[in-house]
Amino acid sequence: MARFSGPLMLSDLNDFITPSQECIKPVVIEKIPGPVGKIRIDDDGSYLQSTQDGTEVKLGKAKITLNDCLACSGCITSAESVMISQQSQEELYQILEKNKEYRQIDCKDAIKLVVVTIAPQVRVSLGVKYNLGEQETAEKLTGFFKRLGVDFVFDSTFARNFSLICSQKEFIRRFKANETEPDSLPMICSSCPGWVCYAEKTHGKFILPYMSTSKSPQQVMGSLVKDYLARNLNLTRDRIYVVSIEPCFDKKLEASRQDFYDTQFATRDVDCVITTLEVDEMLDRESISLLDVESHELDSLFSNTTDGQLVGIEGSASGGYAQSVMKYAAHELFGEKLEELQFKPQVNFQEATFELDGRVVLRFALVYGFRNIQNFVQRLKRRKNEYHYVEVMACPSGCLNGGAQIRPVDGETSKERTAKLERLYSTVPTKLPRDSPQVSRLWEEWLGDPDKEARMLHTQFRAVEKNTIALNIKW
Repeated sequence: MARFSGPLMLSDLNDFITPSQECIKPVVIEKIPGPVGKIRIDDDGSYLQSTQDGTEVKLGKAKITLNDCLACSGCITSAESVMISQQSQEELYQILEKNKEYRQIDCKDAIKLVVVTIAPQVRVSLGVKYNLGEQETAEKLTGFFKRLGVDFVFDSTFARNFSLICSQKEFIRRFKANETEPDSLPMICSSCPGWVCYAEKTHGKFILPYMSTSKSPQQVMGSLVKDYLARNLNLTRDRIYVVSIEPCFDKKLEASRQDFYDTQFATRDVDCVITTLEVDEMLDRESISLLDVESHELDSLFSNTTDGQLVGIEGSASGGYAQSVMKYAAHELFGEKLEELQFKPQVNFQEATFELDGRVVLRFALVYGFRNIQNFVQRLKRRKNEYHYVEVMACPSGCLNGGAQIRPVDGETSKERTAKLERLYSTVPTKLPRDSPQVSRLWEEWLGDPDKEARMLHTQFRAVEKNTIALNIKW
């Protein structure tokens, strides 16, 4: 059998992956005895079926939920093109409106505590559009959501600290286990839901053992907020409504995963995900510019702040996973402190190495965009992997360039917009995850139990088997 030469690589690929099958959702149809009546389409687009007595019955429409998308093996990550009836700003508006009604009739037990968490990439995108600094953007967004009736607004960077610490600990375990279990490495970052969908549906059982089990910051935030507030405010988890503001449509899919559903209280860790674009639409809906919103001090309980000022995390604008884990590993495994860490461009990847006595002992990579992801997976399948850790993101420039970020203005290229986002993102001072006193205290006091840590901060992945049936075969 002929084999491809080593230098041959996938290069002429697009970062959008088209569906491999038609999207099919089986619909249960109630069959009524008797002849089939005619069906016509009304002016408003609804379907009407005529009955034997000459009357017409309006037919219901089939709906696809995010759970259907996750269970289907037909596509990879097409959340942008799927019309969905959940996980939108309308959901948030409905909850806030119901809260107003319950307050008017003094029905306190029915009122939900509404918590909004905002990703730093969202603040940066809106900050560039409105020519605001990140701190000022954060304060105005807090003011905007408080004006709508939200109870708390937190910075999700706080939860990223927990996600990074989990990743650090997991990598040390895998690195030491790799001596006896060679397939423990590379450890692959799993905080990008677009990449996770692709891995589960396309490479399944081959790739999943390499995936980090640490939850993404979005899901960590949902777990921490609901658990902490439920215990300290004497509320059940279903009384707390968590809204995550994210730069990515696929975060809606992530929040809908069954692993993040609490069957006891019939609630999710994150109830609703709203994107940057949707927040901008909400500002239009309220007929107000972000510039005109009254600033509000940041809620500090679950925010990465020092004296009310935002604090970021070292590393890439996609979370700093590779940099954080590499610095921690160099210290824990080899007793060395890495002050400066530079990722240098390679073919398809960016790479950073740590040498000891002239020998490379740690090799980390950043792999962004599906074109580069596919090349990386092919190398891994050919047993040509040389990396210990890989930070993978589906978007070509990472989370700052997420599919739900504010679009470039006329005459502005995507590259120019990304450069502006990176400059603004870099203006916030940074700390390493373990340098936050609040994070360290909560970790020790609140997550000291290993079982609780595993339940709240870790997850699992499953291969989605191909579902080829006669209905979805293209002849």
